[in-house]
Amino acid sequence: MMDGLEVGGEGSIAMGNETKRRATYADIEALPENMVGQIIDGELIAMSRPAIPHGVAHTVIQSLLTTAFQIGLRAPGGWWIHDEPELHLGEDVLVPDIGGWRRERMPQLRRMPFFTVAPDWVCEVLSPSTASLDRKRKREIYARECVEYVWLVDPATRTLEAFQRQGEQWVALGTYSGTARVRVEPFEALELDLGELWPPELEAP
Repeated sequence: MMDGLEVGGEGSIAMGNETKRRATYADIEALPENMVGQIIDGELIAMSRPAIPHGVAHTVIQSLLTTAFQIGLRAPGGWWIHDEPELHLGEDVLVPDIGGWRRERMPQLRRMPFFTVAPDWVCEVLSPSTASLDRKRKREIYARECVEYVWLVDPATRTLEAFQRQGEQWVALGTYSGTARVRVEPFEALELDLGELWPPELEAP
């Protein structure tokens, strides 16, 4: 997920004597164009563009999976892979970095700006300011909505953590790091070279 900032609603006041207004989709629409908004448990969370290492990992994973599972002529196929899909899940609005739907569950895409069908798989690329949100509150919603798999990718530690939902709990499938070549559910048909996800060390601005 991109770097985030929690934004209170108009109903919040300094002394906290009144209940904060629950965010609505109008709050997301009012954000500047360079921000992406999510609503989690009634809170508006606005996100700016990510740093370069985040973008590299995000782009490589999406490109590899799209090629292998959506458009590849000799690939396993069977998936829709979507970049930063806007998910409307009950009262929550989430935007994972990447989402994937099995075509057997969603044979066709609808002409809508958002999805109301939860993905089968999501990938969150962690940033220091949003890792806690991705690991806890968003994963709780994904479990509630019966998402089957979650990947958490951390460019800072160069790791990929994979989880599978069992009931309302997430069970770790494995943690993979460095330049290992791995096969990770639900895309185990593809050998993923983790070294491709991490750019060379970059100088600080």
